[in-house]
Amino acid sequence: MTSTTAAHNLLTDNPELYEARFPDPGRLAGRWTEDCLRRHGAGPHVLDLGCGTGRDAAHLHCAGRSVTGADLSEAMLAHARTHHPGPEYVRADLHGFDLGQGVFDAVVCLDSALLYCHTNDQLDALLKSCRHALAPGGLLIAEMRNGAYFLGRSDLLDTPAVNSFSWQGTAYRSTTSLTVDRTAQLLRRTRAWTADDGSAPVEQRSAWRLLFPQELRHLLAVHGFEVLELHDGPGPRTEPPWQNGRLPGTTTDADRLHVVARLHSTH
Repeated sequence: MTSTTAAHNLLTDNPELYEARFPDPGRLAGRWTEDCLRRHGAGPHVLDLGCGTGRDAAHLHCAGRSVTGADLSEAMLAHARTHHPGPEYVRADLHGFDLGQGVFDAVVCLDSALLYCHTNDQLDALLKSCRHALAPGGLLIAEMRNGAYFLGRSDLLDTPAVNSFSWQGTAYRSTTSLTVDRTAQLLRRTRAWTADDGSAPVEQRSAWRLLFPQELRHLLAVHGFEVLELHDGPGPRTEPPWQNGRLPGTTTDADRLHVVARLHSTH
């Protein structure tokens, strides 16, 4: 079995396969993000950090915003430029980037992208970069797994998740196992892929930092952000998912965490 790390990922290295595995025909994540931006009066210039295939960035562009999509994967960026045109797409590292000072009214970081910052130094570097990129009063909008969910719960850890789908005539099957590394405060993922096209099985490993709600509040405050919303749903990846007109809840107990924070105008 071929083994890979997060730097080489079957889905992120093959963007069309990624979109087949995670279809979003209704652009739910993009619509949720636009709702957050509108409710808090964000200006038009938006950075989609960890933009992936560009679907959400393109939706925000179609909503009338001036969008820059940033990602570390050249394959994702090439796909985005071809299939989801409109935004400007640039290569940038979550662990530290400089796309100009005060040029964005909002930074968006969806689908746990923020949690690829595994260490405190990496988180500080990310938030420092966001602070540099945002105009005074700008917004940081993030959606991610909720570390608090794993306090005393093991339902997502006990049984591997199996998924099957077909793409371009090939049937794919993935088996995903999650484990908690309490010392590093990481949720580690091992995903084994098989396909019926004769290719060798692939095993890939990645991890997310597990952040707790109060820990996230503290990190944001240290970097000059005021938390406007912090809740577990509804959101684009909750059950039931967010729908137009739904307002944020007040709890932080479920498996997803959503945050909207405003940079102090005197940063």
